[in-house]
Amino acid sequence: MTDSDMHQQTDSDGGEAPDTAAPREPVAAPKASTSLDRELADTKDRLLRALADMENMRKRTEREVADSRVYGISAFARDILGVADNMHRAMQALDDDLRAKADEGTRALLEGVELTERELMNTLEKNGVKRIDPLGQKFDPNRHQAMYEIEDLSVPAGSVIQVMQAGYTIGDRVLRPALVAVAKGGAKGPAANDNPGGQ
Repeated sequence: MTDSDMHQQTDSDGGEAPDTAAPREPVAAPKASTSLDRELADTKDRLLRALADMENMRKRTEREVADSRVYGISAFARDILGVADNMHRAMQALDDDLRAKADEGTRALLEGVELTERELMNTLEKNGVKRIDPLGQKFDPNRHQAMYEIEDLSVPAGSVIQVMQAGYTIGDRVLRPALVAVAKGGAKGPAANDNPGGQ
């Protein structure tokens, strides 16, 4: 019997066989896998948060750009309203009798001023500035400023019965409230929000 035959016989007799099993994974591998999964989840969460922040910033920037388009001229428009008021007051100071007696040159001047006032108001409106003329409407403290009350039983209490100075809006904001006189003593009028579209 040769040595190799003896060796094979020893193996078949229950002796130790050579180790042919696949190498085993290190015991620490599941911990490393869990750690990587956790890190991947954290990175994914941070990425989703960053994307959400970017989307919010994009929407906020779009809103600010839209607001600046609509409201960017607010200070300028407010200053121009003083000019419009002065032109309107000048035209109101001339009564029909005075106009009828005016010579051709004066009449032409008055027509020119009226045309300029109309053009100014059209330009303001084209740029989003609209006039508030609340005569006969219910007083709205968000759009009107009450200067005084007048006893008048013929109209509902709280109605605007006189406008001293027109108000203006720009977009959906009040640029300048209308200066008004409010009736007191009459029947109670409807609530201000019953007339949402009134200006």
